[in-house]
Amino acid sequence: MPIDRSFPVDASLYPFAEHAFESADGTMHYVDEGSGPLVVLVHGTPVWSFVYRAQIAAVVERGFRVIAPDHLGFGRSEKAPDAGYSPQDHARRLEALLLSLNVCDITLVVHDFGGPIGLHFALDNVDRIAGLVIMNTWCWPLTNDARIARASRLLSGSFGRWLYTRLNASPRWLIPAGFADRTKLTPHLHAHYLAPFPTPSSRLPLWQLARDLIDSSAWYAQLQERLAKLKHLPILLLWGMQDTAFGHVYVRRWRTIFPEAELATLETASHFLQDERPEIVSRAIGDFAAGISRA
Repeated sequence: MPIDRSFPVDASLYPFAEHAFESADGTMHYVDEGSGPLVVLVHGTPVWSFVYRAQIAAVVERGFRVIAPDHLGFGRSEKAPDAGYSPQDHARRLEALLLSLNVCDITLVVHDFGGPIGLHFALDNVDRIAGLVIMNTWCWPLTNDARIARASRLLSGSFGRWLYTRLNASPRWLIPAGFADRTKLTPHLHAHYLAPFPTPSSRLPLWQLARDLIDSSAWYAQLQERLAKLKHLPILLLWGMQDTAFGHVYVRRWRTIFPEAELATLETASHFLQDERPEIVSRAIGDFAAGISRA
């Protein structure tokens, strides 16, 4: 199937050319803009590459090439009914896309579920990574986080499936909850996050990831065991500190894993810092990538 163009996108906000990758499971859409040193932006749930629109434009303006894929089932990518939608499946497809483009010297930017999905690529392809920007995410089992474990168990059952597939709970309610300043999420912007999921079947990938906060713990543990392979890289921890899901405790854990990492905190931003503080996030990514390219 082709790229999903079933919903309108405001070209003044997201003016980027469409690119398609035929994965083994369906068509993935991705942005590929600019030229120069490469920055790859990996999104989580329930968003898509639209969440990085400000960063794409700003980083390209500074002389970089930027690739921002939509995971299968998200954004403009195909809503393939028979595909796997676990984080492992998304990681496998992201790796296939990036290897098909034969990219190297990557500044890899990860956020939310994009953390384990993108860091899987980094761990398997360390020689292709120039540096990492890690934003409000994790890469270890979440079973010891009582709040997340409780929520994932609740959402794994029939009630959770009903919330996700019938009420579109993830983009409808969880996105606003991820903003410290909800005025930054205008109805027009929110519509761009709701639109890719118009039917109950299209929302199943969102529900799958909610379940996999806990159900994929063994995979997260395997990634965690290998994180030391990345210690030699330049790393920026860029964090929205008002995040009630991945807040101060997660920053401290990342600093234990990567004690030499640079830390930049956004004290008044929450989970979706790309939308809440677009200029600051864009500048931080651009400055970090520029420092790597000059080294």
